Amino acid sequence: MLLRAIGLALCLFVLPAQANEAPRIAYGEIQLESADYVINADIELTLNPRVEDAIRHGIAVYFVLEASIESPRWYWLDKSLVNESLSYRLTYHALTRSFRLAIGNFHQSFDSLDAAVRTMTRVRRWRVAGIDTLEPGQSYKVTLRFRLDTDLLPRPFKVSALGSRDWSIDTEEMSWIFLTAGRAAP
Repeated sequence: MLLRAIGLALCLFVLPAQANEAPRIAYGEIQLESADYVINADIELTLNPRVEDAIRHGIAVYFVLEASIESPRWYWLDKSLVNESLSYRLTYHALTRSFRLAIGNFHQSFDSLDAAVRTMTRVRRWRVAGIDTLEPGQSYKVTLRFRLDTDLLPRPFKVSALGSRDWSIDTEEMSWIFLTAGRAAP
């Protein structure tokens, strides 16, 4: 009986901690594909109950993945070459009982919120720059960040989001140095 009570107490303390884990970018890379530089990334995200509840009640929730590419300079601030963002809109449609994820002009419906979040957090072949943007054989600093865009929430939610940890979904910036491949001689 005592072991059962201890086990229940541990579950009550451990499960909420897991549900409120801070989101993070688990993986990120940039590659040259055809004539474009593309980013692949995996984001670890668990929505908290308050955000899930808002989505299930038909409130549109917006997320943004931001990417920047900078050229390091020793004599001044780094030179910013690319600043791109990928916007997500996550909604629930009660009539069809489906979750809808919009990524730019692309829309897809899902039977579960988990499936929509999994799709949103697995970024593949996102074009961030053309081949002429970066010089061959040079190194660049690439930075990624994923966050909930509270500016696009309806006004009553904006007010409650101010200073609320429930609405503060933001990853730490993930940065790495990327060396472009040299061009082949003619």
